[in-house]
Amino acid sequence: MGGAEIELPPAARWLLGGILAVYLLGLFGLSVYASGKVETEEDYAVAGRKLPLFLTWSTLMATWFGAAAIGGAAEAARKEGLRGVILDPFGCSGTLILAGLFFAGPLWRMKLTTVGDFFRRVYGPKSEVLTSLIQVPSYFGWIAAQYVALAEIQVAYFGIPRAWGVVIAAVVTLSYTLTGGMWSVTLTETAQIVIALVGLVVLADATFSTFGNGSVFAGIDRLLIETHPDHLTLLPAAGTAALMAWIGTWATGLFGNIPGQDLQQRIFSAKSERTAIWACLLAGVVYLIFGLIPVSLGLISQKLVPGNFEGDILSRLMTQFLSPTMQILFVMSLVSILLPTATSAVLAPATILSHNLLAQLRVLRGNGLLLDRISVVLMTIGSLIIAFTDQSVMTLLDGSLSIPLVALFVPLVMGLWFRPRGEMSAILASLLGLVAWTIPIAFETLIAPMPAANSATGQPYADYHAFLAQAWGPDRVGSLVSSLVIGMNMISADILGTMASFGGYFLGQWIHRHQPAREPAARVPPPEPVHHSPLKSESTQEPK
Repeated sequence: MGGAEIELPPAARWLLGGILAVYLLGLFGLSVYASGKVETEEDYAVAGRKLPLFLTWSTLMATWFGAAAIGGAAEAARKEGLRGVILDPFGCSGTLILAGLFFAGPLWRMKLTTVGDFFRRVYGPKSEVLTSLIQVPSYFGWIAAQYVALAEIQVAYFGIPRAWGVVIAAVVTLSYTLTGGMWSVTLTETAQIVIALVGLVVLADATFSTFGNGSVFAGIDRLLIETHPDHLTLLPAAGTAALMAWIGTWATGLFGNIPGQDLQQRIFSAKSERTAIWACLLAGVVYLIFGLIPVSLGLISQKLVPGNFEGDILSRLMTQFLSPTMQILFVMSLVSILLPTATSAVLAPATILSHNLLAQLRVLRGNGLLLDRISVVLMTIGSLIIAFTDQSVMTLLDGSLSIPLVALFVPLVMGLWFRPRGEMSAILASLLGLVAWTIPIAFETLIAPMPAANSATGQPYADYHAFLAQAWGPDRVGSLVSSLVIGMNMISADILGTMASFGGYFLGQWIHRHQPAREPAARVPPPEPVHHSPLKSESTQEPK
């Protein structure tokens, strides 16, 4: 993940290339084996609903532990401390735990294949199409981020041009996903997550041992003592704008991916309700434990690599503290972290595209497995195009959690735990949430972009709100307009979008109640509200 090429001894570089080739061929063989389990669309999309606990939790863990959890978290912790990693790993691990406590059980009992199926069953076919059209494009940036991160490994260790690295990453990912669907993704992810976690532990052990003069625990203790307290707090910085941004980040991290197909697809694939619940809980706890490793490495890098540093900090620590042999293991772990996330990120929206959108066309009906594989290819091509826009990994990831939060979370929660009436509730909740989220982003990007520095002082602005307070102050426009603009900017786009989504939902309920009575459309009735302990024994719960 490094940008600049990293010097390895020629023998080590050849050895790394050979091991990677054998490793990737072995994974492809595992995918081919998994393809023998695929006979129906249900097998391809949700592994026939047969995954045991150890496969379910490991594929959940591998799916989420990607580019943001490794390079992104380390870099954010180095620059901002723990406040910079609220989204990942704290928010993402919290999402998995919340999913296990409140969503996995009732959603598993509905026997769904995609999140779009939920909206069709609870609200109606129009909401199914709309929410699917919203969710599929939201994955392009996430997939592209994994391609970019895999390409940067090839640049750093083999000198392969970035563009070719992106193509190679896409082709490898496509081969695994296309072959056996959810079965091949699950089996390869389970094998890879073990290697990934071992590599992280090895790097952390070597780094903290050096920092602690031979003792890992002494290194941790020294880090806690020498790190500035402001870098060790999760509390927001002073100021209303900072508080609102902090709340928005927590909301995105905790709730943004609850409606995500990548998460729900694994819940749907579990062999039982209890398996789905405990897989989410276990994955959430393990994710937090191992997610703190790159965070701690980012913090310790401030002491070991002081000053400004351009490039991937984990790669710098690797070359500084690991032997050539251990460096090979760590590179293997990076590949094992990124590939599972990429394969899962491709399969999830491809399943929605096939099952909820392309299958709506009369000419394509009855070709479920073929449509699934065509959709995998289409998602790969679309993500390749985004990857070639030369955006950073974190930029590509920005909208991946926000869009499901502002457009899908509210109608999902209301449809699962309450009694929605009328399809307009889901439609307005999705549309108004998405529009309200887009407006402040468009304003900041197109109408009032923040310059690199204050033209009067030459100093950079503290944040966008500080710039806006000066640029849109009463001296420039009317006090009412400027106050409105500045005040709205203090609310994060994610919070604004979620509030608008709630408003759209209740507006849809009001419209439905005031419509003239008519014959209801023939469709599957909504599920009854579920109120139960999420850890209740499944022997007392009958599937619906």
